[in-house]
Amino acid sequence: MKNMKKYFAAAMSAAMVAGLAVVPTQAEEAKGSVYYLNFKPEQAEQWEALAKTYTDQTGVEVNVLTAASGTYESTLKSEMAKDEAPTLFQVNGPVGLATWKDYCLDLKDSEIYSHLKSDDFALKEDDSVYGIAYVIETYGIIYNKALLSDYCALDGAVISDASEITSFDTLKAVADDIQARKDELGVEGAFTSAGMDSSSDWRFKTHLANLPIYYEYQADGIGSTDAIKGTYLDNYKAIWDLYITDATCEPTMLASMTGEDAASEFALGEAVFYQNGTWAYGDITGNEVADEDLGMLPIYIGVDGEENQGLCTGSENYWCVNSKASEEDIQATLDFLNWVVTSDEGRNSLAKEMGFTTPFDTFTEEYVADNPLLDAANEYIDAGKTSVTWCFTTMPSENWKNGVGSALLEYAQGTGEWDGVVTAFVDGWATEYAATAE
Repeated sequence: MKNMKKYFAAAMSAAMVAGLAVVPTQAEEAKGSVYYLNFKPEQAEQWEALAKTYTDQTGVEVNVLTAASGTYESTLKSEMAKDEAPTLFQVNGPVGLATWKDYCLDLKDSEIYSHLKSDDFALKEDDSVYGIAYVIETYGIIYNKALLSDYCALDGAVISDASEITSFDTLKAVADDIQARKDELGVEGAFTSAGMDSSSDWRFKTHLANLPIYYEYQADGIGSTDAIKGTYLDNYKAIWDLYITDATCEPTMLASMTGEDAASEFALGEAVFYQNGTWAYGDITGNEVADEDLGMLPIYIGVDGEENQGLCTGSENYWCVNSKASEEDIQATLDFLNWVVTSDEGRNSLAKEMGFTTPFDTFTEEYVADNPLLDAANEYIDAGKTSVTWCFTTMPSENWKNGVGSALLEYAQGTGEWDGVVTAFVDGWATEYAATAE
């Protein structure tokens, strides 16, 4: 993503705050209301608390509904069909916008858009702005520095330091050796369980699947396609095989393993590696892994030049305002958004309580998230590594993701072949894009 290095440097330093919102008081007549359909279950409580604070200050009613993990699109469709539809919702990128564009207000003249640091963080078509990213996130392979150091101290260890892991081959050699010596190291497995229930499968059918898509796009010089070729699916297979064999559980158990299981395994020091992102910090901190022992590696899949690869950085969280809401509700929603990114309460909640890195110029140095995983992300950028773009925002549909996820699980359990994953990935992509175009 262009300007990413500049963005992260700015996010960690002071910036001038301009045009802070003037919030109406309860003494003024409150007009309109806000209904926010929240995408992130892990921040549900914080959003509800923030909504209450705003209502207490202004008298404007703000209701927050949080969709269960993996159900946002279906929940949005259901809620949009109601008389009292969300006034504030989100899409995941260009594909999501294509579905909901008719419901998206043009935000080019809004206060919140004026605070966006770069158009890299906006969903634009021609001169219109239909969505604004509110959090920039990074994911990779989180690792326990203390455990990996303990491994490096063992006789015959494959590496002497974590910095030597700069390719899939080295990652696999280390993980294989840890798995073989897990009793000696005192862990249950090299990797946490790759659970395939709905609270966890998105890590693999979406985030892991991003890697072969990214490299195909890079090789072909494109930013999206209606016909993925699957050039790097052998590499996808290699990393998936590693995840399900060098792990805390048998592949046959993955259907019932959850995201909470994986987070717990890592947080309690039962595994060395855990694929997830900066948002997972809250699930890890305060347990057996100290903050200073949290690191993150790129997801290496065995592609030429991957030693120069950084972490996967981007956003699939774009705020959209419902253009079909009443004028009063639209204005109330715009006022609420501006308050969220300019007020002390809003900035503290997003940065300190939710742990977000945001793309707004109002987040000065005192409103930077305390998150060691963000520090790890910045280290790769500072080292000149190339961040991996979030290409999964171009995936054709949720149905496509589900097809890939089902095929991955069948392969892991031994009830299907890898060819089934290839079919779901390639043929399913073409089918879903064709259906979207109809």
